[in-house]
Parts: sequence; C-alpha cells; structure tokens
Amino acid sequence: MVVSGRKAKDIGRLAQGFSLIAKEFAKRSPTLQSAKNGDFQALLKNAVVSATDLSGLTKGTLHSQSTHNNPSNPNNADSAANNPDSVVYFTHDEPPPPQRRPEQPLPPPENNAALSAVEVEVIGSSAQQQLEPQTQSQSPEPQPRAPPRRKPRERRVPSTPFSRALGFAGLGAGLAWGTLQESTKRLIYGTPLSSPGNQSVVSPFLSPQNAERLALALCRMRGPALKLGQMLSIQDESLVPAPILAALDIVRQGADVMPRAQLNQVLDAELGPDWSSKLTSFDYEPLASASIGQVHRAVTKDGMDVAIKIQYPGVADSISSDLENVKLLLDYTNLIPKGLYLESAMKVAKEELSRECNYELEAESQKRFRALLYDAQGFYVPLVVDDISSKRVLTTEFVSGIPIDKVALLNQETRNYVGRKLLELTLKELFVFRFMQTDPNWSNFLYDEATNTINLIDFGAARDYPKTFVDDYLRMVVACANGDRYTVIEMSKRLGFLAGMESEVMLEAHVQAGFVVGLPFAKPGGYDFRTSNITQSISNLGATMLQHRLTPPPDEAYSLHRKLAGAFLACIKLGAVVPCRELLLEVYERHQFGDDGGETLWSGLP
Repeated sequence: MVVSGRKAKDIGRLAQGFSLIAKEFAKRSPTLQSAKNGDFQALLKNAVVSATDLSGLTKGTLHSQSTHNNPSNPNNADSAANNPDSVVYFTHDEPPPPQRRPEQPLPPPENNAALSAVEVEVIGSSAQQQLEPQTQSQSPEPQPRAPPRRKPRERRVPSTPFSRALGFAGLGAGLAWGTLQESTKRLIYGTPLSSPGNQSVVSPFLSPQNAERLALALCRMRGPALKLGQMLSIQDESLVPAPILAALDIVRQGADVMPRAQLNQVLDAELGPDWSSKLTSFDYEPLASASIGQVHRAVTKDGMDVAIKIQYPGVADSISSDLENVKLLLDYTNLIPKGLYLESAMKVAKEELSRECNYELEAESQKRFRALLYDAQGFYVPLVVDDISSKRVLTTEFVSGIPIDKVALLNQETRNYVGRKLLELTLKELFVFRFMQTDPNWSNFLYDEATNTINLIDFGAARDYPKTFVDDYLRMVVACANGDRYTVIEMSKRLGFLAGMESEVMLEAHVQAGFVVGLPFAKPGGYDFRTSNITQSISNLGATMLQHRLTPPPDEAYSLHRKLAGAFLACIKLGAVVPCRELLLEVYERHQFGDDGGETLWSGLP
C-alpha cells in the first residue's frame, strides 16, 4: 500500500505540474485571446497541429540528406551534382567572378579597452558544424563505425507563443501517459522499484520510452528547450539518469529542419525580398541544423564561398517562456538534484541565450577575435559579410577542415600539435584576452591539414570576464597545480565557489576536485592525456559536492567551466601529449595582477 500510495503521489504531482504549465501557457497566449474574440478556427487549427506534432502523432516530412556536405573532399563534386534540387542559382546582369578565398589584409590589433565590450554569454553552439568531414586517407587507423543516426525531418518551427505552449502541453501529456504505462507495467510484472545506481528503476517517469519522447520533442520544438537538452546530453550519469542521457544523444545529432517556404520567409524579413540579388547560388539543404538556427552554404556575387546561419523564427521571443516551462517540468518530475541550483542555472541560461540569439553581437565578437588573433600562428578566424547579415541572419566566409573527433584519427604528432594549440588558445583567451569563446563543440575547431591551421567558427558563445575574477581564478589554478589546499579554499571563497560555512566533507571534495583538474599542470614535461582519468574522478567527487554544496557557483563559472572541460575532453579525445605546465607558467609569468604583480606561487617547484 505504501508503494501504491507513492505511485499515486508521483502521478498526481505530474498531473498537477502539467496543469500549471497549461494554465500558464493559456494566460500568456495571444492566440487564445483572439479565440476569446471569436477566432476559434485559428485556435483549433493551431491546437491540433501543435499538440499532435509534439506528442508524436504526426511525423513531419522525412528530410533526405545528400552527401555533399564535405567540400574538403576532392572526390566530391559540386553540391548540385549530388542533390540538384537543393541548390538554386540566381542570374544577374554581370557574370560572377570565379570563387576565391579573400586575400584582403587582416585588421591591425586593437587595444582591448578600445574594443566594444560585447558580453555574449551562451550555452552551447548555435550551429553545430559547417561541414561533415571525411577521415583523411593517409590515416592507417580505421574509422569506427558511426552509431545509427536519427533522420532529420522537414517540419515548421513552432514560432508563436501559443504553438510553442501547445508543444510543451503535448510533451507533458505524452510524458504523463508514459509514466502511467510504466507504473502499470511494474505493478503487473513486478519490476523492482529500487536498484543501486539505476534511477530509471526508482522512478517510472525515467523510462527509456519517456526519455525518447523528451528527446524527439526537443528536436521538433528547437530553441531554448533543445539548447538545454544539448547541454544535459554532455553530462554523465552522476548528474543525469542513464535513460535520459542515452536518449539525449539523439539531441546532439541535430534538430529538424525548416521547410523551404518558412526559410524564405525568414530571409525576406531579415534581408529584404531582394536578398538573392547578393548571391549567385544558395543551397537549401542545410549543412547543420542546431538549437536556434541552421546553416546553409552559398556563393556571393563577388565569388566568395560563404556559410549563412539563419535563426528559427520565434526562438528569440520564446526564451523566457520556454525556460520557465522547462523549469516547471523539471520541478514537478524531480529530475534535477538540489545541488545543481536550478534557479541560478536558469537565470544564467536566460541571459546567455538572449545574447546568443542576437547575431549582430556574434558578428562583433567574431571581428574582435579576428583582430586579437591576427598574428597568432596556427589560427584563422573567417571574415564576416556585413551586407548579408542582420540580427537573425549571419553570413561569414566559409572555411574547411576536420573537427577534433576526426583529428583523433591522424598521426600522434598532429594530435599533439592540435591539442597544444587548443589548450594554448584556451589559456590565452581567459588570462590574456579576458574574452573567451565558451562553446567547446568540437566542430567549432576545424583543422586544415594542408596549412597546419585551426579554423575557428561560431562565436555566439563569446563573453568577457572581469579583471578581478581572472586574477583570482589564475591564483586558484596555480594553487590547484601546486597542491596548495589553503590557497584553493581562500580563492574559492573570494570567487564565490564556497560560502565559508561548508562541512569538512564538502571542503575535502572541493579541494580534491581542484587538485584533479590541476594534475595536468602539476609537473613539467608533456602530460599524456591518453592515460587520464580526470572525468571519472571529477564525476565521483561531483556526486558528493551535489549533496553538500551550500551555494551555487558564480555566474561566470557556468560558461568558463564548460569551455575548460571541453578543452580537456578534446585533448583526451585526441590522445594528445601536451606540456600543460609550461603553457600555464608562460601565461602566469606575463600576467599583471590588479593589486600587485610581485606574487610568486611557483617557488620550490621545478
């Protein structure tokens, strides 16, 4: 009877949560307001389409991917040859010049203070990649077989508050039904209600079927909800239950794509009805389809090969409501541990997503990085094409290369080089520029083997860090590398990671986590990331910290730790050997602290 009562309570809580969400949707919906005025036809149409689509009753149009997404592959013909229906050519009075890579000089470096302080905080990448590269032929290692991928579908983006509200309502109904089914099955077949380390057995809500419903609905909805799903998909089982984690792998494969008619509406609204006059061709098949937009390849009238990032309609206006509704779902389903401080995470997510949806800010960030790295060997930042860009459309020079997971198939020397350059860039961004691109997506770093250059793309996640924060964070990193417990705790208090009243269990876990992260910087010489168990160690300590944490991390930590973790994971994926301590020491010796530059934290160490 206790078990049955617990099930009834869980289902009641779900029903109450979905009811509150539906009421909140109705209160906010302008479409519902119009229905009150007599427009019931529009209300009914939107209700049926959104609810059935998001609950999975309707499937959308299956979108066929062509194989032309690898321009760096010499065996690939022009995209029109592979999929002639996707590329549209525009005729103009004058014939276009041949395609070229721009050779105009880079801008001179500017003083950081003179650059516009663009605070572009974001979770994740706005377009996951510009191309799907192929393994280099000279690699002796066979390419591992890729897991089955979800086929993207052509489906209109829910763009009004009401259609998005109904989408969440459909998702909620589907999850509630799935929970009821799972509870009934367990009641009949006697499925165990508890099992160590298996949260899906504890809660009928966390069934594999519900996890899949959630992931597919996020791919259909797109926008902030999908962005949160992508963020959760890179966590481990100490934070996210295994069934949810497995299903969210679908989310990383990309969202559904906009139909051509809806895509044209966005381009007309943002660039004007004559936008095609600036191009000689445009490929309607997206190179990538991500959380807030999709990327298309085109050629300008002057022959430049470009990538055009186009934002989904209604996404920017739905950030607040989407996040609030996701929070309601999470609250009423108890999916998120208390130690994650969901309220604080949602606040930061809202700020970051609002900036990410402003492509004008991203364009300024890309120009700023281009200036900062103008003479940096081994890096290239593509040009921004201003006259084909707006707040919701961003056009940049198209660059080729292979992402980090493909570099991992090259020889050891190349892997070491790329790993070193990535870590060098990460340290320089934080401690020298105090301006960092915080999205660690591997496809944002495209290695061009012919020029030994890493092409950097997607700057929607770029943000500034305050001088005082950077000074104290450098002190803490050095203390972690040196095994200095006292300084780690003191800097953690100053930065806001600790409240000062933590238990000894929490302090010990926090300090040990710092030492684990500082391990690559602890000794001179190359650190071999092939033997690293950093992620497992942090995962074990993280579970303890979630139970005993007294305060959320500072706002700056969300984006910063995402990038730092990504840099380490990239080096682990590459199996690189990197002189981490030497790179950190070089940055530290040149750093000018705000209060005084005379401190020495490296004494007594080689």
